[in-house]
Amino acid sequence: MLGVFSGEVVEVPEELVAAGSRTPSPKTRASELVNRFLAAAAPAVSIQLGSFGHIVYSHVNQSPFRPRMFAAKDDIFCMFEGVLENLGSLRQQYGLSKTANEVVLVIEAYKALRDRAPYPASFMLSHLTGSYAFVLFDKSTNSLLVASDSDGRVPLYWGITSDGCVAFSENIELMKGSCGKSLAPFPQGCFYSNALGGLKCYEKPKNKVIAVPAKEEEICGATFKVEGSTVLTASH
Repeated sequence: MLGVFSGEVVEVPEELVAAGSRTPSPKTRASELVNRFLAAAAPAVSIQLGSFGHIVYSHVNQSPFRPRMFAAKDDIFCMFEGVLENLGSLRQQYGLSKTANEVVLVIEAYKALRDRAPYPASFMLSHLTGSYAFVLFDKSTNSLLVASDSDGRVPLYWGITSDGCVAFSENIELMKGSCGKSLAPFPQGCFYSNALGGLKCYEKPKNKVIAVPAKEEEICGATFKVEGSTVLTASH
């Protein structure tokens, strides 16, 4: 899966800008990253979100243990990779049918979060048990919500393209080619929301998430960690 969003939606993380500046490396524009992803993952579903961004979804090379799903409802678009172990109880909690899958559940949970403000995102996300990463965009409010499970069992990376867009994907090779060293594993147990204050840890909402510069020889230019925790990395 690939989500690319403009500066109108995502505030570019200063830590990733610094990582790319510290070790200059080749980058491409967001449109080139989308084209490369489409070529590598054909057949794929590609959705242009006006000037706000682009999302691309494909089943190609997916793991049977981490299936990918996509759904759109009420101008909310969501890509989900992984499995929720407590899907059954969450269906009951949100009043969903027994056929509702993980991506539908996330959309409904997000709608409850949005419509019951100031309902905390950390409360909603802490209820999701399993292996997952998802990217959700609400076109009605131009809101983005990205999250990873507490153990980082589904790899997810984020980086900055040459034209200043922020991209999210599990495909590190394509991300590396377009983001250079302005690239980092998305921190496990964390979420990014442009409507709720940026990058935060849903397990420890009071602890700040900080970036640690990576060594020169590493693929990514930075790694994020939650204050008071060990360095968080995504599994490869």
